[in-house]
Amino acid sequence: MLNQIEELLSARDYKAAMQLSENLRSLALKGLHYFQTYDLLMLMAMITLGYISWMVFLVLHVLQAYTLLPGDIFRKEEAVRQKSNTGKAQLCGCLFMAVVSVLLFLERSPPLYHAYFAMTIFLWTQILNEYKFIKALWRYLRGRESDYVIKLLALGVVSVIILELLVHSFTERKLYTWCFLIVGAIASIYLYKSIPWRSGIPVFVCLTCWFLSLFTLMPAEIPDNNKLVNASGVMVIVIGLTGKWLDLKAGVNRFWFGICNHEKRQPRFPMLFQLQALLVGLSSVMVFLSTSHRTVKQELHTIHQLMNWFIAGFSMILPLFSENGLLSRLNSIFFGFAPPFLLLSIGYEAVFYGALGLVLIAWILFENSLLYVRKVNKSSASGKNLGEHAFLENDTRYLQLSDMRIPLTFMVLFNVAFFGTGNFASIASFEISSVYSQTELLPIAALSDGRTPHLQVIHTIPACYKHRCAFSAITKLLEVPRIGCYFLVILCSDVMTVHFFFLVKNTGSWMEIGNSISHFGIMSAQVVFVLLLFALTNIYTKDIEIRSGSRDSRKVM
Repeated sequence: MLNQIEELLSARDYKAAMQLSENLRSLALKGLHYFQTYDLLMLMAMITLGYISWMVFLVLHVLQAYTLLPGDIFRKEEAVRQKSNTGKAQLCGCLFMAVVSVLLFLERSPPLYHAYFAMTIFLWTQILNEYKFIKALWRYLRGRESDYVIKLLALGVVSVIILELLVHSFTERKLYTWCFLIVGAIASIYLYKSIPWRSGIPVFVCLTCWFLSLFTLMPAEIPDNNKLVNASGVMVIVIGLTGKWLDLKAGVNRFWFGICNHEKRQPRFPMLFQLQALLVGLSSVMVFLSTSHRTVKQELHTIHQLMNWFIAGFSMILPLFSENGLLSRLNSIFFGFAPPFLLLSIGYEAVFYGALGLVLIAWILFENSLLYVRKVNKSSASGKNLGEHAFLENDTRYLQLSDMRIPLTFMVLFNVAFFGTGNFASIASFEISSVYSQTELLPIAALSDGRTPHLQVIHTIPACYKHRCAFSAITKLLEVPRIGCYFLVILCSDVMTVHFFFLVKNTGSWMEIGNSISHFGIMSAQVVFVLLLFALTNIYTKDIEIRSGSRDSRKVM
């Protein structure tokens, strides 16, 4: 065809040459599209089956290890027969994998294809190993009342709706505004019907949710506002002072039972709180100095740079030496991660740190109030809900249907920790001035080779870390298995990942293609990121002590 086009050009038949060139371009585009999509259906089917198998495997593991399903059925009758069929399922899986491997080898498929098929077949083999358990579970559900099945279906529908809203929030941040406005109103009304209004908790929950809802209405590209950053430092100190006062005075209130420091012993480090407040104030001063130098285009002095790094690093170590009470430790963590967040802030996102901290406290108070109401009602239903009285070996109770609210709330607040300070999914919103006080210690190449957007990821870590510590504290407060809740968080993340997988584009503008890939990549990496946060936050929260009211009630029972 190229020769024909050249001949037509030589004969000066430009119209025919142009027509033939357009045909050639059309054929080339069709060939490129075929090259990109000839095995797309097979790959998408295999990857989707892999995700589905992983999610089913997680559900089965959580049901077996962290829930109180009829033990006599699953652990006595079915366990022995289940083991006898394990070898058959594994043999079938190995044979099927061998056949697939041979076919892929004959097709000269890349090694990644072998990995996709191997992982999917392995997971489905493990699921088939649990055939007896699945069959017994099906009989158990058929034997339950219709109300239980309706609750189970309603929970599934609500969970999927929440996760779908989180998916759409990647492109529409205002969804979080409506979410917190509605949740704040519903949660306060629910608490008002459960506990006295004069406790102040329903009003506090409502106001904090509404306050946080404002931030996702603000522009993703954060404008400079040095005064707002300094005011945020004052706000953090005021919140910390209030938390310290409540920790000492509010313990007599039954709705604060379990989260306050009730022991009147001498603190290990009496001046720790004052030192943390001083570091927060110094970080606000250093932000002012850094901004002043940047405004007049002056280099930041070495002593200022060293002070920035020292304040950020030293402040994150101090929470390890705080008291072991839930509110005491979380208040210290809130103080400890405020300086690095403020030092990386340039505008309204500094206020967001305090707003997120207030919402996390509201979440803890909400769960603590539900725990109190449950204890009050426990005596009247002592023999009905065995799940509330059965405990695992590590002194945590079994998971129930209602506990699904914990990982769902975790997912919402975890994403808000990103999107509350700008559109994290679009690195184009990165503002280099927010890290001016730190980057002068970094090599110049780090600022010129396009790696600076990673600093935006670092900026979100303090908020996410604080949120993860609150999640860990709630699992201790409610005595639910933290690992089991983490598996449910992974399950929620995988549901969102599958949705983003089908939204990945290979046509359109570079921005559309890049955003679709980045969304899928962010959700895929979130599982690993959350796992790292779980491991790191355990350093801060492993020795948190909860007042032993629940354990006392167990002993009485």
